[in-house]
Amino acid sequence: MSGSSRPWNMVRINQVDMKNILVTGGAGYIGSHVVQELLKRDYTVVTLDNLSKGHRGAVVGGVFVQGDCGNSMLVGELVKQHQINAVVHLAADSLVGESMTRPDKYCRNNLGNGIEFLTALVDAGVRQFILSSTAAVYGEPEYTPIDEAHPTRPVNVYGGTKLMLEQILGWYEHAYGLRFVALRYFNAAGADPGGNIGEDHNPETHLIPLVMQAALGKREKVTILGTNYPTPDGTCLRDYIHVSDLAVAHVLALEALQAGEPSAVYNLGNEQGHSVREVVDTVRRVTGRDFTVEEGPPREGDPAVLVASSRKIKDCLKWQPRYGELEEIVRTAWAWHSNHPDGYQS
Repeated sequence: MSGSSRPWNMVRINQVDMKNILVTGGAGYIGSHVVQELLKRDYTVVTLDNLSKGHRGAVVGGVFVQGDCGNSMLVGELVKQHQINAVVHLAADSLVGESMTRPDKYCRNNLGNGIEFLTALVDAGVRQFILSSTAAVYGEPEYTPIDEAHPTRPVNVYGGTKLMLEQILGWYEHAYGLRFVALRYFNAAGADPGGNIGEDHNPETHLIPLVMQAALGKREKVTILGTNYPTPDGTCLRDYIHVSDLAVAHVLALEALQAGEPSAVYNLGNEQGHSVREVVDTVRRVTGRDFTVEEGPPREGDPAVLVASSRKIKDCLKWQPRYGELEEIVRTAWAWHSNHPDGYQS
């Protein structure tokens, strides 16, 4: 145990000195939930977001700054002005399909800006860093559930840039002492149970909000992409994790670094797979609405099953998901979408 024989969560932390957090991408879907969770726990939060995909209305408190994380001068000024101790980095381009047609964009934004950001942070004295990473670093699964020991062979540019940034963090730790936690998400879903914030992408690519749009009459139909996979109902199985549970994991990871724990990589999922048909049926049941569903060809490169093992973060950080059932996740998503049919413009 680093510096103490006590468990990391029993180590006393100077709460005055360790409470100033910079969150990049904090106006986005996951980022806004992370900001909210940090504020609930009395952290002082500065959100940096260029609003290319995020929404100003999603930031529920703290200080908001519109700008790019690749702006080294701005980052240095923010760290100094707000006495930033640690960073949660969620700003990134994240569309798998687009990453294959625009690798330049993803390398520039995810890697180029990421390196500029990291350098500005270490120059300013920041030594604690939480990275929003992805299960896309694993590529085609060799086995499921996927644990952190699974080979990392990304099959798209998005996953490749995230894996490279994880590797760069390791080099920065060696050279500059920057400790980090990389959180590899599976399928984030749901919305804040209080109804304040939720999922609003343009274009929308995630299954649950797409089905919600059909239930609201804002989309003509739902297309199931592939029905001949080697799964019980022929459609893909995915691991859905509630966005609020993701947010809690970020805070636990931050507290571990603050307590002197070493750098680490953790998967985040619910450890159970749900098929596309199961998601569609659950939305119908929760909303009480019917809509048109059609079958289409599978997407190239879509694995049949992607399910996480989250045993490591449960054992090490005592993380436990509060919203483990698909119906719970869908209910919180429906509460958001039904009250915000046009997203934050509602």
